[in-house]
Amino acid sequence: MAEPTGAARDPEAVSRFVEHFAAQLVEAGLPRMPARVFAALLASDTGVLTSAELGERLRISPAAVSGAVRYLAQQHMVSREREPGSRRERYRVHGDQWYEALTNREAVIRRWEDALREGVVSLGSDTPAGRRLAETLAFFEFVEKEVEAMMDRWRAHREERFGRG
Repeated sequence: MAEPTGAARDPEAVSRFVEHFAAQLVEAGLPRMPARVFAALLASDTGVLTSAELGERLRISPAAVSGAVRYLAQQHMVSREREPGSRRERYRVHGDQWYEALTNREAVIRRWEDALREGVVSLGSDTPAGRRLAETLAFFEFVEKEVEAMMDRWRAHREERFGRG
């Protein structure tokens, strides 16, 4: 599936953006190859590329694409789909990928909260370590509520700005 080319789009400028944004994602903790694949998908007009297209754009092997896509799919940042009439897969980045990724992080935070609660009980809430864990737990509970409220505001803002999607 060949992607339409944007008028007056400089492929070198697009490549520089992909690598620059990927570097920012790596600095934030995303592994390098998934960051590059995600940035390439984000920079494509359709938001959809095949493994071969990703490999060609990023000059990486099919195995590197596969590993990166597997990671991104686990993080709910991309989805896999079959190319119509073909056995080939293509990979899609969605407009709500940040929402999905953040929502996935909320589940991680809840698991941390459960572990911290257990730690407070195990260590004793009246010990220095127990108090430190209780404060850490309170922080994550606060963050979880704030993220939930923020995501509600985001959905309303997104609909107002971009319409129903």
